[in-house]
Amino acid sequence: MGIVVDSFLLRRVYGQIIAPGNYLFLEAVAHSMTKTWDDVNEQAKADWKDDTTPFERVYEIVEQTHAGQSAAEIADRALVSEPTARRHCKSLVNTGFAEAEQDGQTTLYKRNSDRILMSRIRELCEEVDRPELLDSIKDMKAEIRRYEDRYDVVSPEELSQQLDADETEGWDDLTAWRTTRQNLAVAQAALAYDEASHQLAV
Repeated sequence: MGIVVDSFLLRRVYGQIIAPGNYLFLEAVAHSMTKTWDDVNEQAKADWKDDTTPFERVYEIVEQTHAGQSAAEIADRALVSEPTARRHCKSLVNTGFAEAEQDGQTTLYKRNSDRILMSRIRELCEEVDRPELLDSIKDMKAEIRRYEDRYDVVSPEELSQQLDADETEGWDDLTAWRTTRQNLAVAQAALAYDEASHQLAV
């Protein structure tokens, strides 16, 4: 039986950020580790807390929150007090990086997807030049074609209808396919943004 681990905390252990709601099947890794997963999670939390400010932790949590969460829920995940989480969430709402909605008497906070997407597109344009971006787009399109050919389907959603629950490799490929598709969309948007910026500058 596989071991389910908090994927957000694994970013501190393996140096990667994984979207919330996704979990890794890490049985092979688990057998090679001497610490228990509880030890790993606690160490990851301690490292994260040492390496970041309360605001940075709240921002990271909100940035990955698609469905609204209360200040108490965000505080628990960000390792801060509820008043601190609420204060920083309000700041994120005021600057446009988060949205707030009411659920009865409770205020729920979530990411402003449009604002975050534009920030990522701009960052990508600054960090990667046009030839690298074009090569990356080419590679991702080729990877998606390999998934289509391997499973004889045209989308991860179609693949999910064909997979059995115990087909671990297939589900791993499905997750990778979705991630590649998302990254491709961002890369293509960054390319279009770069082209538009140059045209407007002329």
